[in-house]
Amino acid sequence: MPDYARYPSLEDRVVFITGGAAGIGGDMVRQFAGQGAKVGFIDLAEEAGRETVAACIAAGAAHAPLFIAGDLRDIDALKAAIAETGRHFGDITVLVNNAANDDRHDWSEVTPEYWDDRFAVNLRHQFFAIQAVVPQMRRAGFGSIVNIGSSCWMIKEDFFPGYAIAKSAVQGLTHTMARTFGPDNIRVNAVLPGWVATERQLQKWWSPEGEAGTMEMQCLKRRITAEEFNQMVLFLAADDGGACTAQSFVVDGGRGPL
Repeated sequence: MPDYARYPSLEDRVVFITGGAAGIGGDMVRQFAGQGAKVGFIDLAEEAGRETVAACIAAGAAHAPLFIAGDLRDIDALKAAIAETGRHFGDITVLVNNAANDDRHDWSEVTPEYWDDRFAVNLRHQFFAIQAVVPQMRRAGFGSIVNIGSSCWMIKEDFFPGYAIAKSAVQGLTHTMARTFGPDNIRVNAVLPGWVATERQLQKWWSPEGEAGTMEMQCLKRRITAEEFNQMVLFLAADDGGACTAQSFVVDGGRGPL
């Protein structure tokens, strides 16, 4: 078992995570809760969200996470969830914009409606979550915003153009907002995963040929787990990452960019 770091500065820190019910997000909720943080999270998957809360409690988390069921495409619902988390735990000082959907699609079949939905699911909510949470961070006097991007567009994967293009904009969002909020002592960084072997990825997209291709490109010849990906998120959320802002960190086992 890996022996990961513990960050004293995350104890009692209020964290809000989008898409925290399962996959990378579910592990993220468990990791922050295990660090002693007070975690609120939003997701469409109600059963999985409740299971994640139960898992945190069973593992002895100091604070039971607050799960709020909601659709991130509904910006009013997102803002309400952020406000509710602030009322429940106190001012949010860590925001992780994690939620996304990488469903495969063919460029020739994309409609304007589907294009807009890809941006609503993968990008738009990140900006509006930042807009909603920054007043709480300003009251607290500090904050860390971590936007989850993707390395897929860097290595020119072409089987989900709406997703890849939306994710490429996460870095522009990150760098712009880092400049905007630097004077408020609010840091903004991006973490870009490669192929992380979550249950969803293994069930929906895995194939022997696909994994063989990934292993050929990666320097590390093994699967990357959500647990180890999230160590970078924890570092950036904690005081240990206090000098890092306007940066993009690729966690992909050395797969790219090419």
